[in-house]
Amino acid sequence: MNFELTEQQQLVQDTARRFALEEIAPTLEEEEKNHEFRQERVALMGELGFLSCVLPEELGGNGMGYLESVLMAEQIARVSASWRLPFNMQNLGPSLSVAKWGTDKQKEKYIPGWIDGTKLGFFAMTEPNAGSDVASMKTYAIDKGDHWELHGSKLWITNAHVGDAGLLYAYTDREKGNKGMSCFILEPKNLEGCTATAIETKLGLHCSPTGEFVFDGAKIPKDALLGEVNNGFKMCMWQLGNTRIGCAAGALGVAGGALELAINYANERTQFGKPISKHQMIQAQIAEMVVEHEAAQMLVYRAAWLKDQGKPSQFETSVGKLAASEAAVHAANECMKIFGSYGFSSEYPAERFYRDAKSLQIVEGTSNVQKIIISGIACGFTQNR
Repeated sequence: MNFELTEQQQLVQDTARRFALEEIAPTLEEEEKNHEFRQERVALMGELGFLSCVLPEELGGNGMGYLESVLMAEQIARVSASWRLPFNMQNLGPSLSVAKWGTDKQKEKYIPGWIDGTKLGFFAMTEPNAGSDVASMKTYAIDKGDHWELHGSKLWITNAHVGDAGLLYAYTDREKGNKGMSCFILEPKNLEGCTATAIETKLGLHCSPTGEFVFDGAKIPKDALLGEVNNGFKMCMWQLGNTRIGCAAGALGVAGGALELAINYANERTQFGKPISKHQMIQAQIAEMVVEHEAAQMLVYRAAWLKDQGKPSQFETSVGKLAASEAAVHAANECMKIFGSYGFSSEYPAERFYRDAKSLQIVEGTSNVQKIIISGIACGFTQNR
């Protein structure tokens, strides 16, 4: 087995790292305080090719795969977990799904704007009473002959109130259970009967806009349907397999960023006449953080590599996502403790890592959902796909 990154992958990694340090870090503290989202930064990410991995070149793909996307998202998240989200909202979610199931007209209309960052994407699954149990969603679409009529609501949707176009999952035949769910391409701005509002009471991810949709008879055209009617659940699960690897990459970044921050501080901070990094208890904390991060990194990279080879990877993706998100939370927690009282201050990044890390145990399938997937495949109840 060869664990070395190629020269191109190292270049990709370095480019993303420089972008994070030069384009995000200098203004991040002020942006965090103001919960500021900068759309022009998404466009810059698109210009650099961050948002066009995995797509075929004829659709604007950059010739790179899942592993390169993971490497870039990881480096961005080392500086800001909020700015990891565009990898999913633009590329791994909407773009790949439309590339797989969309018509030529849909591909031409939507994919270019998503991958160049000029049109903000999203995907709407979660509802007030439908989180891990996607099939329990209540939102539905009625076929009115010349259009679809939407009713229901979606909650905790990244980019909801700023998004230009994205994916919406809704029932079109509830009697068929999850086999009666469909996927639509939604353009919420100026859509009568669609209200999008911001959620401003989040613990973390302050530079990533989150909101909710309410649909009260919103009319969308018939050609807004993505793929075949009633095939939405299959599409939803496939999409989660892609966005989940993006979330795992973000978790690697948070864990790595918290670890780096803790080591630097431990080497600088002096107590009892020596740097605290020379005290055994601090060394034990750092050693645990290092081992968990290194292990998670190999697991996530393996999952991305398998996806690039077109091999079954659901099991490996869930293993990587679980390991990375738990490592991120633990690393952020230990970093906070190593910083002591300073970690409790919003003037230092430790508290931001602590706040942002918690989301990683929830989004793209909670840690408990990952355990269900992992155990089901391990015990032979379900097949690795």
